[in-house]
Amino acid sequence: MTILSELHQDHVNLNKLLVILRQKCESLRAGDHPNFNLMADVISYISGYADGFHHPREDRMYEYFFGRLDKLDQKLNDCKVEHEKLKVASTQLHDTIEGVLHDSVVPMEEFADRLEAFVCLQIDHLNTEEGELFPLIEEQASEEDWKILDQNLPKPEDPLFGAKQAHEYSDLYKELIMDMNSA
Repeated sequence: MTILSELHQDHVNLNKLLVILRQKCESLRAGDHPNFNLMADVISYISGYADGFHHPREDRMYEYFFGRLDKLDQKLNDCKVEHEKLKVASTQLHDTIEGVLHDSVVPMEEFADRLEAFVCLQIDHLNTEEGELFPLIEEQASEEDWKILDQNLPKPEDPLFGAKQAHEYSDLYKELIMDMNSA
């Protein structure tokens, strides 16, 4: 298993959370009040794991492949900018949800718009990496490259989808299981 396949699995897992957020957004637009604590957990996970571990691993892998192909270099530069935008968006949405949880007045339509924009930004980013960037990297990578990267980029334990779920994500994990079983 290469780092690319590990990052792909992270994307699959992240997409499961984005589906939940999209459903919560639809509930908001329908006038329901979804579980804001669950949404806060999802955003916390995204900002904690994705921004704290996943994107830095990607960025280090991207640096490794930089300079091999002009088309790839442009995509890598674009992706680095996207990672910064995603980090800002995660923080802003997390702050908004925390405000809602602490009784700040946020119009639900405005909150739904922010949530939907966040989900779309994340999905667009994942689609770009999976559909454009990862294939370009695969074309350039050798077995030796994967060995070097594997040694230099240890995989952190995923606190939600890993073998051992962190206590802070236990409710989120249960919600994911229920959601997957009802699908």
